[in-house]
Amino acid sequence: MSTPTEVTTPDGAMPAHLWLPESGRGPGILLLQEIFGVSAYIRRRAQDLADLGYVVLAPQIFWRLGVDEIANGPSMLEDAMGVVGRLDWDTAVSDAQAALRALRERAETTGGVGVVGFCFGGGLGYAVVAGEPADALVSFYGSALPGITEAVPSVTTPSLHHFGESDAYIPMDVVQAVRERVSGGGPVDFHTYPGADHAFDNDDFVNHDPQASAAAWATTESWLREHLPVG
Repeated sequence: MSTPTEVTTPDGAMPAHLWLPESGRGPGILLLQEIFGVSAYIRRRAQDLADLGYVVLAPQIFWRLGVDEIANGPSMLEDAMGVVGRLDWDTAVSDAQAALRALRERAETTGGVGVVGFCFGGGLGYAVVAGEPADALVSFYGSALPGITEAVPSVTTPSLHHFGESDAYIPMDVVQAVRERVSGGGPVDFHTYPGADHAFDNDDFVNHDPQASAAAWATTESWLREHLPVG
């Protein structure tokens, strides 16, 4: 179960949600949302990470637009794209970096801190650690990665990337280009999933692929144990 909290920014308090592990303390994970906001799906993944022993902070990146999450329904993708179209990217990066610093400074956070992001949040996470290095970055089909990997400094944070091989938004030739670009920084692990489309991990979305989702999450758990160990 999450607890409401806030992250201080130069323009006011950004709402956020905090999950604590059973022990009450542990390494920190900044969880960055899809374009659908801090949805029920993102909250479930946050609880999954807390159950692994992490202190999880999920900021409401769309807070300046007055949006927490996009309602499920036939128009959810169109509605979400409309929100993202009004978002200032640089400000979103700055807000997320403020959240990472706030997580690092929390009394409950012991050990290192990492970033886990999905879709919109996967690309945002890469931009975040370019300016605020962390101990680990997990990016699920980072939608902004094709456009930012040449624009941001080389990332030294170890990173794990997941992409579906049938992603309608990020084709495999683009994925390969992203892989080549990000491999110039810190240690990089890349995994692709045959037949999986974009947002394959989201079990509330039409593109959910249970097999790819289970495989990617198992890999994520193992990779985090190595790069951001609990205890």
